[in-house]
Amino acid sequence: MRCSHMQQIMLLWQRLPTFAGDIAVVAFAVLIALALHWAGMRILDRIARRTPGSTDDIIVDHARKPLRWIGVGIALATVRRFLDLTPIADAAWTQAAGLVVPLLVGSLAIQMIRAAGKAIELDADITVADNLRARRRRTRSAILVRIAVFGVGFLTICLMLLSIPSIRSVGVTLMASAGLAGLAVGAAAQPLLKNLIAGVQMAFTEPIRLDDVVIVEGEWGRIEEIRLTYVVVRIWDERRLVVPVSQFLEKPFQNWTRNTSQLLGSVFLMLDPAADIARLRAHAERVVRDNPRWDGRAFVLQVTDSKADAIEVRVLATAKDAGTAFDLRCDVREALYAYIRDEMPEALPRRRVAMDAAPSGAA
Repeated sequence: MRCSHMQQIMLLWQRLPTFAGDIAVVAFAVLIALALHWAGMRILDRIARRTPGSTDDIIVDHARKPLRWIGVGIALATVRRFLDLTPIADAAWTQAAGLVVPLLVGSLAIQMIRAAGKAIELDADITVADNLRARRRRTRSAILVRIAVFGVGFLTICLMLLSIPSIRSVGVTLMASAGLAGLAVGAAAQPLLKNLIAGVQMAFTEPIRLDDVVIVEGEWGRIEEIRLTYVVVRIWDERRLVVPVSQFLEKPFQNWTRNTSQLLGSVFLMLDPAADIARLRAHAERVVRDNPRWDGRAFVLQVTDSKADAIEVRVLATAKDAGTAFDLRCDVREALYAYIRDEMPEALPRRRVAMDAAPSGAA
């Protein structure tokens, strides 16, 4: 009975048109590849869930789609020998394989690079108080990931183009004019290449990092994004300043968090020369110590300058980061001026005018 069924299936298969049989073989191979991919990914998901950490979960998620298409490509390459292809179809199949194989391998490599970058981002937590090391790792990984993705993408495109014989022959014939073309392209792309090289240099020299507090072009803000050719600075009023990467290597700028996030905030007051500085210093110390934004490292009040009608008083207080230091300065300034207004009005600056006595015998 079993033999009869098999004979009927073989007869039915022989009666099918050639193209229908080829389609059935291709469809069967694709279904087998998808089934194997599903089973393999289920196994990898279970292994990733049982291991501590989230790095392997990220790698599995990023590799899921590229591995599916690579499995389909392997299946199609395997069943090619069983297909009855015409010479034209066979040449088209070969040409398509030359384009698809580098594309699939390149996409898998790019996804693995991005997975590694995301794993580093999750491991480097920048929400902690002392986040210098985490910001350094995130900055370097972000720049290097973009460089690696650009390099792999460029290499993938080159391999795809090299699989086309006509392009290779055209490239040989154009070698004579390649020098002039290279000079023209180099002159036109000079700003782009300059910023690309500066981006690579920035990844290792680290003049700035993600979430650094900087002053660029007179604007105060934080480094929000570092791209290959430009940097996005989030300004304090929600604007975005886009700066070429090369500017951070060629022009001076202020980096308030280069070595640490801690800062020394300053408050300047203009007071009358007769002001009681010791009394004001005692009250300022109480104000700073009672403020939760003060980190307890340093406090000082000093007379730093004197003019004809006023003296300059500077208050220094430390805070854990730039934003906290700014708020601390505002709190101290408001509190001291309120105290001077209510308790020491004589300390407010005033203009003095000396009147000469009237000469004797004047009417």
